[in-house]
Amino acid sequence: MILICCGQVLLKNDKDKDVMGDYMPNLIYISREKNKAIPHHFKAGALNTLIRVSTIMTNAPIFITLDCDMYSNDPKTPLRMLCYFLDPNLDPKLAFVQFPQRFDNINKNDTYGAKHVMETRVCTAGMDGLGGTFFMGSCGFFRRQALIESPKDPQHIWNEPIQSKDISLAHHVASCRYEDNTIWGREIGFRYGTLVEDIYTSFRLQCLGWKSVTCDPTRAAFLGNMPIALSDILSQNNRWYMGMLQTALSKFSPLIFGMKFLNPFHALCYAHFHFRAFWSIPIIIYALVPQLTLVNASSIFPKVSDPWFSLYAFLFLGGYGKDFLDYMLAGSTFKRWWNRQRMWLILGCSSYPFSIIDWFLTSLGMSTFEFNVTSKVSNTELSKRYEQGVFEFGVESPLLLLVDIIAVINLFAFSIGIKHVLINNGVFEELFVQLFITGFAVLNSWPIYEGMVLRSDKGKMPTKTTLKSVCVALGIYVVFFFTF
Repeated sequence: MILICCGQVLLKNDKDKDVMGDYMPNLIYISREKNKAIPHHFKAGALNTLIRVSTIMTNAPIFITLDCDMYSNDPKTPLRMLCYFLDPNLDPKLAFVQFPQRFDNINKNDTYGAKHVMETRVCTAGMDGLGGTFFMGSCGFFRRQALIESPKDPQHIWNEPIQSKDISLAHHVASCRYEDNTIWGREIGFRYGTLVEDIYTSFRLQCLGWKSVTCDPTRAAFLGNMPIALSDILSQNNRWYMGMLQTALSKFSPLIFGMKFLNPFHALCYAHFHFRAFWSIPIIIYALVPQLTLVNASSIFPKVSDPWFSLYAFLFLGGYGKDFLDYMLAGSTFKRWWNRQRMWLILGCSSYPFSIIDWFLTSLGMSTFEFNVTSKVSNTELSKRYEQGVFEFGVESPLLLLVDIIAVINLFAFSIGIKHVLINNGVFEELFVQLFITGFAVLNSWPIYEGMVLRSDKGKMPTKTTLKSVCVALGIYVVFFFTF
C-alpha cells in the first residue's frame, strides 16, 4: 500500500484574518508519502519530513515539536524560550530549550507514577549543569541550524504568499524516496536507528558540541495526556527501554561513544537511562530468591544480631531515603512517591526484562518489534476507577502475567515464612531479612491481589491471567521444594 503525500494550505497570510481583522500566519497541512517497501522511520521520519517542508515554506530559525495530545497552557511560553535563544551570555551552540512534559489527566496520588518526577524534574536539572538535558519527544523548541545546515540564510524567514511551486517542492521533499543516498537520519535531522529518536537525537547533538537547557516554570508550558490503564503503561515503557537498548548496545553507546565527546558525568547521566532495563536483573533476583528459600527455612542473609546486618539495613534505608528526599524536594507527596517506587518494582518485573528479550530477538533477526501508538483513550468507567486510584488491568498481557506470578510467589512465601517463625523458636532472627523483603513485596503487590480476587468490575485482572499465574507459581514452588 502506498500513501501519497499531500499538502494543503489551511490559512494564508495574505488572505485569512482573525476576529480582530489581523492577518493570520500561514498554516499548512502535510501528509508524507509512505510505501511498505521503504522504511519510513516512524516519528523521526515524520519530523524530518516536516523540517524539510518547513524549510521551504518559512525557513524559521526556531521550531517547536509537540505530540498531538499536547496543548499550550501558557501564552508566555514563546517569550520564555526566546529569553534563552536571544541571550548573548548563553552558549551560541544552544540547540534546544526543553519544557518538561506535564499532564492534566493524572489523578491526585499519581497511581502509576506517570509524572516521572525524577526523570523530568530532578535529573534534568542536574544534566543542565553538565551540558544539557535530553529531548523528551515533545515540548521542545529547536534551533533549525542544529539539525540541518540549510542552504538558505538561517536568519532569512520566508513570509511571502505561498506559491504553487512551493507546494510542489514540498511534495518532492516529503516523498518516501527523497532520503535515498543522503545523510538524513545519520548526520542531519532527527537520528534513526532506535525507537526513542528523541533522547538519541539530543545525545548525538550534544556529542557534536551542541547544548540544551531546561525551562521549568511554575505554570506548565504545555499539558497533555498519559495512559490510565496499567497494560498501556507497561507497553509504553517496554517500547521506550527497548529503544534505549538499541542505542546502549550499539557503537553510539553513552559509555563508549559518549565518553569520547561529553563530560564523563554527562555521559553517565545518559547511561543511567539507556541501561535502565538491566535493573530488572537485581529486582527479579530479590523478588524470587529470598522467597523461594523460605520454603525450607534456609537463611541466606545475616542474622539481626550479626554486624553485617547493619550494612543491609543501611543500603535499604539509604537508597529509599535518598529517593524519597528527592521526591519531597521536587514538591511531591509521600503517597505519590510510594506509588512511583511500587511502579518501579512492577516495571522491573515486566517491561524491563521484556525489553531485553525484544532487543535480543530483534538483534538476531528472529523478531521485529512493532511500533504501536500508546492508547490514551478512556471511557467513563475507566476514568472513574482511575480517579479513585484503582489499578486498571482489564486485558490479558504477557507483561501482566509475569507481574502476577511474582506477586503470587511472594504471597505464598510470606505465608510459609510466618509458619516457620510460629513453629520454630529462634528462627525469626535468621529469617528476618527474607521475611522483610517478602513482606515488602506483598505490601507493594496489594493492588494486584485486589485485582485478582476482590474486584468484579471490568478493570479487574483477567481470570485466565490469574489462573495461569497461580499454576505457574505453584509449579515453581513444587520444583524448588523437591530440588532443594
